[in-house]
Amino acid sequence: MMRFDTLLNTPAEWMRQGHSHGDIVVTSRIRLARNLVDHPFPGWGRKLENETTLRLIQPTVEELPQLQNAFSRHLNKLTTIQKQALVERHLISREHAARAAGSAAVMNQTQSISIMINEEDHLRMQAIQPGLALRESYQMLDEIDTSLEESLEFAFDKQLGYLTACPTNLGTGLRASAMLHLPALMLSDQVNQVIQAVNKIGLAVRGLYGEGTEALGNLFQVSNQTTLGDKEVEIIARLQKVIEQIVNHEKNARQKLLGDSTTMLCDQVGRAFALLRHAHVMPSKEALNLISMVRLGVDLEFFPSDFAVSLESLLMEIQPAHLQIRADRKLPTVERDEMRSQIIRDRLKSLPEPDISKALGSLDEGPPSN
Repeated sequence: MMRFDTLLNTPAEWMRQGHSHGDIVVTSRIRLARNLVDHPFPGWGRKLENETTLRLIQPTVEELPQLQNAFSRHLNKLTTIQKQALVERHLISREHAARAAGSAAVMNQTQSISIMINEEDHLRMQAIQPGLALRESYQMLDEIDTSLEESLEFAFDKQLGYLTACPTNLGTGLRASAMLHLPALMLSDQVNQVIQAVNKIGLAVRGLYGEGTEALGNLFQVSNQTTLGDKEVEIIARLQKVIEQIVNHEKNARQKLLGDSTTMLCDQVGRAFALLRHAHVMPSKEALNLISMVRLGVDLEFFPSDFAVSLESLLMEIQPAHLQIRADRKLPTVERDEMRSQIIRDRLKSLPEPDISKALGSLDEGPPSN
């Protein structure tokens, strides 16, 4: 079995930039909710009942070919900081991290597959890929779902579909989502219009860590809300179409800012670069927002394009739990802010000054094709 420190030192597959719209779509994620027949949902089950369910599910999950040599732990064997680090990597939910006895997490070495046991449902399975890769993520998870259903009897109703703890997950039990980086729509004050339009067609827009969280670093999660009455491929196709439309809006906003507000855009990227390069105290929220501007600069070719992957891993390294694991002790806020700034300075010291000449040259080629 994989050790926790090995997991954290292994770059997640989703941290590399995706081939499809990777400059805007950070990740695509598919999640499936499943429950066992004749076992109470985790929220209703007593401790012994949940532990019984766990003993049924965990060995079956570990035997899957996709999860050989995986990281697999009972949550009560992890510290609070270790669980928070898994939340920061989007491998478990905040709700799952709050659980202890009777719950577990299993994930493969590349962290593209993660399975939460006894979260809100007995099984919360997710596949996560870089870029716009909803169909590929679903295919990965569908194979696992099919394999598990050969060994475990899932609660299923002919009319309602898969039975889940929350009625909003009834039916397919599927949640499809994409994490989008939308700095140009934020800078041009258009993001609220996009969010309102998305909400009107039955999709949800959330922050960095899902429901009830803030859109730090100009990162937004867009996901389906309806799981009953539609097939999985229909849900994914609908979301894919909307994501592609948002991507085009962001691309157009970037080109417009570059053409009409060049000085403001260069100032935003330049200030972010200078602060990250020279600050000695860097709060988490400020760091995420500044890195967002530098990432925009990379996408617009102000900086070398190969630096995008380094920024992805940097976003994880500077999260509070990751910093404390690195320091091997609990850190007060001020020490975390100092340590974060040191890591950022070290990582950005080889990055050259922003150069806008390539970006301005691209304007002569016309707007991006839709």
